[in-house]
Amino acid sequence: MKALNRVVELLSWIALVIGGILILLMALIVTYGVFRRYVLLNPEYYSVEISLMIMVWCFVLAAAHVERKEQQIRNDLLSSMLPPKGQIFLLQVFTPIAGLVFVGTMTWRSWINAFYSLQIGEVSAATLWGVPLFPIKIVVPIGYGLLCLVLLIKLINGVISLFAAPAKVEIGDSLARSE
Repeated sequence: MKALNRVVELLSWIALVIGGILILLMALIVTYGVFRRYVLLNPEYYSVEISLMIMVWCFVLAAAHVERKEQQIRNDLLSSMLPPKGQIFLLQVFTPIAGLVFVGTMTWRSWINAFYSLQIGEVSAATLWGVPLFPIKIVVPIGYGLLCLVLLIKLINGVISLFAAPAKVEIGDSLARSE
C-alpha cells in the first residue's frame, strides 16, 4: 500500500507541475492575443480557443493533487456535529465512495468520448485550422483516472481508520497517515 501511495503521490505532483506550466503557457498565449488585438490592431482568433483547452487540462490535472492534500473547499457544518467515528465515516468513507461513483463515471464516459473522437477524426469547428480533438480529450480521463486512484486510497485508509482503536483515530490527511 505504501508503494502505491508513493506512486500516486508522485503522479499527482507531476500532474500538478504540468498544470502549473500550462497555466504559464496559457498566460503567454492570452498576452500574445491581447497584444495582437490591441497593440498591432491585427486580432487573431485561436488564442482564446487554445486557452480554453489548456484551462480544462489544468483543472483536470490539478484535481488529484488537491484531493490528495485535502485542500479542496469543504463545508464541515454537518461533519462537525458528528462524533469522531461519524466524522471519519462521512469524510473518509462516504465522501470517497460518492466521489468514486461520480469521477468513475466521468472517467469511463470521457474515455469513450476521447476514443470516439479518435475514430472519427474529430476536429474543432471553432477555428479554420481544425485542431484534432483527441489529444485534448484524452487528458480528461487520464486526470480523472488519477483522481479515482486518490479517492480509492482515501477510501481504503478511511475504512482502516474507521476500525482503528479510538486512541489512534484522528481527522486529517488520511493519505499521509498510511505512510
